[in-house]
Amino acid sequence: MTAISKKAFGTTKSGEMATLYTLKGKGGLTLEVTDFGGRLVRCFATDRNGKYEDVTLGWNTVKEYEELGFSMGTLIGRYGNRIADGKFTLDGVEYQLPINETKPPRHCNLHGGPDGWDSKVWTAAPFECDDNVGLVLEYLSADGEMGFPGTVNVKVTYTVTSENVWRIDYEATTDKATVINPTHHSYWNLAGEASGNVLNQQLKIFADFYTETTAGLIPTQNAAVAGTGFDFTELRPIGAKADWMASQEHLAAMTNWYDHNFLLRGNMGELRQAVEMFDPESGRVLEIYTTEPCMQMYGAQNMSEALPAKAEGKTLCQYAGVALETQHYPDSPNRPDFPSTVLRPGETFKSVTEYRFSVR
Repeated sequence: MTAISKKAFGTTKSGEMATLYTLKGKGGLTLEVTDFGGRLVRCFATDRNGKYEDVTLGWNTVKEYEELGFSMGTLIGRYGNRIADGKFTLDGVEYQLPINETKPPRHCNLHGGPDGWDSKVWTAAPFECDDNVGLVLEYLSADGEMGFPGTVNVKVTYTVTSENVWRIDYEATTDKATVINPTHHSYWNLAGEASGNVLNQQLKIFADFYTETTAGLIPTQNAAVAGTGFDFTELRPIGAKADWMASQEHLAAMTNWYDHNFLLRGNMGELRQAVEMFDPESGRVLEIYTTEPCMQMYGAQNMSEALPAKAEGKTLCQYAGVALETQHYPDSPNRPDFPSTVLRPGETFKSVTEYRFSVR
């Protein structure tokens, strides 16, 4: 098999043709990525016995991605996570965005709106450089798209290295002051897609604080993880604190599970570790490094057996994977006490996230 190959992936509801690219790294890590929303469709990583499995959730067709949701495996933009009431004020001008999360008491703009960057077919250019293979994805987000100001040129580079690292480089410029908070929304199951839930897989988050929210999932204040179900400061099973989570009335809006922002240790802008995820059965390890200040953990509590899997004849289930989204704070445009997400003309937004695969 060549290092890079491509094939047709289907047609979007707007009539655009999507392509699926296979990126095979020299170390064995193999990604299948579509230019439709920059989605990671498959990620093949080895276990301790040399067996490769697809360790990310996804679907087999464009139609499934369009109809089933869950931001499955996609690039997120222009603004990842939530903006309260879909509005913010920038330089004295109030901007109203679409409200696309409406289940009471939720009322917000989520992940850039109903036609965000995940709904677009990006310009894609595969490349090989030294021992690396990759894909450069580019998109021009028009002034006023989903209510956001400024025409934004965005370039996202996926690189698969010979050391079994998937690196994402984000870059963006604008012609008018705007807000930007891109992320990637893959779900991970290190035992393999459709293998069951991830509750016994282990997780460590390099964060001592998380962000509490309203019932509408809008940030209120930061709180220490110590003594709570949000304490992942040591590697432990994802489901180990299920009883504590179930006992917390204020978590009912999240089905008493995880959909929260964590404040990562270290300095924003410096590449440092955010996550270690480990599957004791297969020995697979995923370490996530980022330059972002925060990470959102979403535990897939709203998934069910009604959702198809990629594997023929199989379905997903509740807690079928875990999304670990590097980001700035949710609702930052309305919170001057949070690190700014404002991008102005003449500036270049840059961010890096790496997914490092190994075995133990």
